[in-house]
Amino acid sequence: MKKITYLLLALVLISFSPIKDASFVKRNIIEEPKTKISLPLAGNAFSSEHIDGSNTITDNGIENWTNPNEFFTLYFKISKPGIFQFTVEESVEVFGKSEVEFSINSESKKVTFSSSKKAISIGTWTIKKEGYVALKIKGISKTGDRFPSINRLEISSKDFDGRISYVPNNEGNFYHWGRRGPSVHLNYQVPENVNAEWYYNEITVPKNEDKIGSYFMANGFGEGYFGIQVNSATERRILFSVWSPFETDDPKSIPDSQKIKMLKKGEDVHAGEFGSEGSGGQSYLKYNWKAGTTYKFLLRGFPENNNSTTYTAYFYAPELKKWVLIASFNRPQTHTYLKRFHSFLENFIPEQGNLSRKVLFNNQWVCDEKGNWTEVNSARFTTDNTGAKGYRMDFAGGLENDSFYLKDGGFFDAFTTPKTIFTRPLNNKKPEINFNTLP
Repeated sequence: MKKITYLLLALVLISFSPIKDASFVKRNIIEEPKTKISLPLAGNAFSSEHIDGSNTITDNGIENWTNPNEFFTLYFKISKPGIFQFTVEESVEVFGKSEVEFSINSESKKVTFSSSKKAISIGTWTIKKEGYVALKIKGISKTGDRFPSINRLEISSKDFDGRISYVPNNEGNFYHWGRRGPSVHLNYQVPENVNAEWYYNEITVPKNEDKIGSYFMANGFGEGYFGIQVNSATERRILFSVWSPFETDDPKSIPDSQKIKMLKKGEDVHAGEFGSEGSGGQSYLKYNWKAGTTYKFLLRGFPENNNSTTYTAYFYAPELKKWVLIASFNRPQTHTYLKRFHSFLENFIPEQGNLSRKVLFNNQWVCDEKGNWTEVNSARFTTDNTGAKGYRMDFAGGLENDSFYLKDGGFFDAFTTPKTIFTRPLNNKKPEINFNTLP
């Protein structure tokens, strides 16, 4: 009889013992980790919705998460394999009771959130190869009107002593720049003794690489840039801009004596001013250019006698079968031919920063003030601070067949060492352009 009583008592005690749930127990807490980082979701997570201006990822991380069909993916890069423990930091805010699934590759762990401001262990993953890691965060169920707001995740390891690449903080607005992804550039090696009055380039955006928010800049120069954009699902542009010599992000503050002057523009071209990243004159033509098609860009720049320089941009599409004028600007307090010939690729919408984009630059030439053409076949690859600081490592550029290429975004593993110089074979395909017949 006593044995039965003891057995019943033991069953009762077991039934009231703490539940081994991630909401209450930290799984195998590492007491003295060799590596421990606090990873902010604001700079490293992306919504599956990719909506420009969405409020579900803010400077506080994931917030306002009400849609169970929306999920988030957090990215970071490890320099070698390792075993990592993940914990939601105490800044979590909970609305009722929620169940959230965290997964890496095909291994998932479900976590119950029922208490705010409490650190919650997610679990441990063994990551078997170096490179980018994608941690998916998916809502399973909720009793309140929204899923938890998550600010940061702690990632720790007992034996990992390598590097983890991620956006660590918002100094210098790096959440914005980090989520946009690294910009990449090709700086063409033009002989210094050439008075380059004309820059010529051809670009091809491969199919499926024309993501919304992409700017494929063909003809960059010391005072401006000229290329094509994907502005939305229904709008694309040919964009040409010239910076004012007056340094400001507010175009309204530019003195009249230092404003960019519009001299002429093509049919249906919009002209105005721009700000935020320097200021100056801007022009664009809405044009439905297509991925997989090669387009030609021609830029002229020459000094005037009144200490100013005139810049004129022309665009050629096979659909049009003619050169069209985009715009012609005059820049005061400037007396120069074209300098610093370059191309770049960037994403200007942070919500699109986890998507890859790529562009090919096929044929580069300069023409001097006497009409002599010179083929340019060397370029130096660089990236911006987002890449240079190692916050994002998904950047690449170089040679592909007989073209230069640039690639960024999408969290791919192979990257190109900045400042590498690439040289393509000469193709001797000199542009056949009659300058006198240009519009």
